[in-house]
Amino acid sequence: MVLLHSLLFGLLAALLISASPSPRDLLGEVIDALGIGLVTHIDVFITLDTLTDNLVSINFEAQNPLLFELTIDSVSTTAGLNGTVYTSFEHVFSKPVVVPPLGQANSGNITNVLLTQGVTASLAIIPFGVLDLQNVNVNVRAGSIFGIGGVPLIITGLHQTSVPTAYALDLTD
Repeated sequence: MVLLHSLLFGLLAALLISASPSPRDLLGEVIDALGIGLVTHIDVFITLDTLTDNLVSINFEAQNPLLFELTIDSVSTTAGLNGTVYTSFEHVFSKPVVVPPLGQANSGNITNVLLTQGVTASLAIIPFGVLDLQNVNVNVRAGSIFGIGGVPLIITGLHQTSVPTAYALDLTD
């Protein structure tokens, strides 16, 4: 099934890039339609400082459903639950995330992720153990080799529901 998704995605991406004046919006729609999802897991780190600044750190596990390497240069997203946005951030990776063909890679820690509803409201979603990625925009390079080169693509408007999410509370000084 993964191979079929990969082949379909690759074919559709090539067609969109060659045929469309604005392939990035359509590419996001294709990824959503195939139900591929680029994120398999999210970790959220809540500290004592979060109680006053409404900022958490996160990392995520990115997956690559393609037969060629993807390098993630930047990402911006809003995420939440049941239509309510609880987090928002934009991040440019100082060391891009290289995701091998048909593999996974961790994003590393992303700091200063804003809890848009504040910490009190955000704590209420912890028991659900999932987040919905409501609007994801990602700059990738497809076909890179060990993170070098590749075809730059901007993929906008991705959506993904019920991404498994773990929360770590560290309320010590």
